[in-house]
Amino acid sequence: MSDDLDIDIDDLDRRMDGALAALHHEFASLRTGRASASILDPIMVDAYGTLTPLNQIGTINVPEPRMVTLNVWDKALVSKVDKAIRDSGIGINPQLNGTIVMLPIPELNEERRRELTKVAGHYAESARVAVRNVRRDGMDQVKKAKTAGMSEDDQKMWHDEVQELTDKAIAAIDRALDTKQAEIMQV
Repeated sequence: MSDDLDIDIDDLDRRMDGALAALHHEFASLRTGRASASILDPIMVDAYGTLTPLNQIGTINVPEPRMVTLNVWDKALVSKVDKAIRDSGIGINPQLNGTIVMLPIPELNEERRRELTKVAGHYAESARVAVRNVRRDGMDQVKKAKTAGMSEDDQKMWHDEVQELTDKAIAAIDRALDTKQAEIMQV
C-alpha cells in the first residue's frame, strides 16, 4: 500500500478526542449542587480595561463541599468581581468579606436537577454530532483514496478502522454523560 493512499487516522482520533474534551469542559460548567472551582471558568471581569478570567484576579478555593471562595488580590477589584458573578447567570449570590468573595452553592431542587440532566444530554448529543462529522470526513478520505486506486480490501480495512474510532468515541461520550447525570441527580 502506498503512503499517498493512507488515511490520517491520527488526525481523526485527535479530532474525536477534541470533541470529548469539549464535552468535559461543558460538563464542568454545569452546576451540580457541589462546589467546583470550574464553575467560575466562564466568568470574565473588567480589570484595568481588559476582560480577565477570575483565576487571574485571585485565588479560587473550595474549602467545603458547598462553598467556593475567591481571594481577590486587588481590593479595588472586589466590587467588579461581585458584579461579574451576579451578572453571569450561574445563579449564585456572592457574599463579600474584605477581599474574599464567598460563593455558597445552594441545594438543587428535583425540577432543576432534571433540567440539568437534559442540558447535559444536549451537550452530549452535540459531541456525538461532532464525532460523526469527523467520521464523515474520514469516510470521504476513504472514498477519495478508492478513486485514487486503493484496493477494495484496503478500503474495507480503513472503513472498519474509522468506524472503530467512532464507536470508541461515542462510547466514551455515553459513559461521560451517564456519570454526569448520576452526579447531577445525586442528592
